[in-house]
Amino acid sequence: MDTPHYVAARVQQAIAEDGRTNELGIRVDVRGDQVFLRGQVSGEEQRHLLTDVAREAAPGLTVHNEVTCVEVRDPGEEEQL
Repeated sequence: MDTPHYVAARVQQAIAEDGRTNELGIRVDVRGDQVFLRGQVSGEEQRHLLTDVAREAAPGLTVHNEVTCVEVRDPGEEEQL
């Protein structure tokens, strides 16, 4: 059985390199048979794809996606306070 550190590294690499996600800022923690994803992405679809990629990289483990979605504004768009 792989160590939690190895599993986390494998999932993180898959998320970074998979064409569906290409996300570098996602933190992956493994505790027992649980995988936790944390960070921010630009939309709900991207968030769901992270779960898919993580499940493929860590088969048999339960993936908990705690990633939040942030609204991405176009450059130069004024922020309303």
